[in-house]
Amino acid sequence: MESRHCFHKTFIRVFLLLLGLVATVVHGQETKVGFYLTTCPKAESIVKSTVEAHFKTNPRIAPGILRMHFHDCFVQGCDGSILIDGTNTEKTAGPNSGIPGYNVIDDAKKQLEAACPRVVSCADIVALAARDSVVLTKGISWQVPTGRRDGRVSLSSDTNNLPGFTESIDSQIKKFAAKGLNTQDLVTLVASPTGGHTIGTTACQFFRYRLYNFTTTGTGADPSIDPAFVPQLRALCPQNGDAAKRVDLDTGSASNFDSTFFTNLRNGRGILESDQKLWTDPSTKALVQRYLGVRGLQSLNFNVEFGKSMVKMSNIGVKTGTQGEIRRVCTAIN
Repeated sequence: MESRHCFHKTFIRVFLLLLGLVATVVHGQETKVGFYLTTCPKAESIVKSTVEAHFKTNPRIAPGILRMHFHDCFVQGCDGSILIDGTNTEKTAGPNSGIPGYNVIDDAKKQLEAACPRVVSCADIVALAARDSVVLTKGISWQVPTGRRDGRVSLSSDTNNLPGFTESIDSQIKKFAAKGLNTQDLVTLVASPTGGHTIGTTACQFFRYRLYNFTTTGTGADPSIDPAFVPQLRALCPQNGDAAKRVDLDTGSASNFDSTFFTNLRNGRGILESDQKLWTDPSTKALVQRYLGVRGLQSLNFNVEFGKSMVKMSNIGVKTGTQGEIRRVCTAIN
């Protein structure tokens, strides 16, 4: 009788252990490289060729799609919710309304639906297109885990949690930590095209305040800006000029994916206040110096670290299995 009782308890323990292992495996395999190898073998090549075709006529889509991916992942997770049309959706919010590249995702989805109906998610298209955009701007490639499903919720109010252009480093660190990302990921992703800052542009309205009446002494400009750089920026963005005029974020290397952005920060030539703070704040300065290869510090390879941080970011809050849906069109919930 006692032996039967022991066997029963042992069986229950083994059963619970196996159940836990199964749950861990199911939960852990949120995404994987080559998810569509059997269900839609040409999925990645279709996305790549679509991005390449659009890039030839409008290079601005590259930083646009990267920023789109970043903004999508930070709101509701990487679920394509940024793509949904409608009143008060994420797409209508200020940070997202002017992003170029939405038409590229729609085009890729149309082609994928013709090849593999209801198989490839819009969320995965954005993740793949982001990688392809980096390659087109002379960055390195990396393997993109896929298998995300599309979300059904999209609210403009949720974008309030996106890092802002005047935000302190401490606040940004907390926002990234809430998504499972560390300070190195912050420096890497803000500097990278996901933040849109090593390639791409910004509007005068987002940094012009740094050029005029920022201080009551000296030139009146933000003292963290290189004084020799101020006249150049003022010429591009006059005090009462066009607030929507676009200016390169990475001076001298706006079209290339590279680490020049960090050199500009060291030289006081960061365009956005939040960017320049990466150099002036002790919490992040050492990481910028490591990307610059400053002697005495362990150097970091921007391209290598960028790929790692992108994979981490692209797995924020993903929906898999029976969660979410696979949309027929990316702009509307099924």
